[in-house]
Amino acid sequence: MLTFNIRGENIEVTQAIRDYVQKRISKLEKYFEQSVDSTAHVNLKVYQNKDSKVEVTIPLPYLTLRAEETSPDLYASIDLVTDKLERQIRKYKTKVNRKSREKGFKNLEFTPETADNDDDDKDSKLEVVRTKRVSLKPMDNEEAILQMDMLGHDFFIYEDAETDAVNIVYRRNDGRYGLIEAGD
Repeated sequence: MLTFNIRGENIEVTQAIRDYVQKRISKLEKYFEQSVDSTAHVNLKVYQNKDSKVEVTIPLPYLTLRAEETSPDLYASIDLVTDKLERQIRKYKTKVNRKSREKGFKNLEFTPETADNDDDDKDSKLEVVRTKRVSLKPMDNEEAILQMDMLGHDFFIYEDAETDAVNIVYRRNDGRYGLIEAGD
């Protein structure tokens, strides 16, 4: 079951807004195989030009869902974010199921853990401003690219399911993807 952490910036989170967010995002639980104990982090912002931005992050054991949307209407932004999250889940499940069938697995459980690397400070100094630890889970490069895209990051580190080597997929400047294979 999802629990909610709803924050507002430049807006008071009323009970009506809280109820609407919980009602819309709770509909995503139908896609989860088991009862999920996770917290949906929802950030609501209102800018001076009256635009509303909704950011939702749901860390799950097997993937991290994240979406954001900005529009003049707060409730419309909530609806659009929910639709984005639903598309991410369906895309992920379709790809995982296809991979399982291709490889002949019957009950394959995917548990990629992600590295969230949103650094707010982009100084030109060579200073580490944030450190994250990740547990690398076995997957193939297509699953790693999917996870990277869903997080909105430019790279993703994972353990290759076939070779057990640590690999990195990244988004190239031309929009395509690159793969870095670590060697011994």
